[in-house]
Amino acid sequence: MSEIMIPRPNKYFLVSGDADDITPLNAFDAALIAAGIGNTNLIKVSSIIAPGSTKIEPVPIPFGSLVPVAYASITSDIPGEIIAAAVAAAVPDDPDMPGVVMEYAAKCHREDAERVVRLMARRAIEIRGCKIKDLSVISAEHKVEKIGAAFAGVVMWW
Repeated sequence: MSEIMIPRPNKYFLVSGDADDITPLNAFDAALIAAGIGNTNLIKVSSIIAPGSTKIEPVPIPFGSLVPVAYASITSDIPGEIIAAAVAAAVPDDPDMPGVVMEYAAKCHREDAERVVRLMARRAIEIRGCKIKDLSVISAEHKVEKIGAAFAGVVMWW
């Protein structure tokens, strides 16, 4: 019997978006469109970046692709409420160790969400006995009109 080899993503990029729409799902979908990944099938993954992965600029992904993403999202139906989602991708100084993604979403401003994920990412690398080589953060903030959504994610790609 042969082994099944599952490809390991070796690239990653950060995306974010926000939107308002008529239902929570429509708002989430519109936020994904704003982030540039709305026409794909997201596979929510836990927060590990493969060792040796390279951060790249967002690339167009073929419609319908299965896309591993570590993400944070939030929706709200309270007009005037501020919501935010943020992710941090931290790469350790040891190239043989994995990187981490930390996600956070709350009723807060973008700066607050970014502060939280930075702290979380630093701690996650520290727990692994490494120092940070690179730390990238992206976020989205939204002021709700009807039903709002904020989304931030790290897309794992090949």
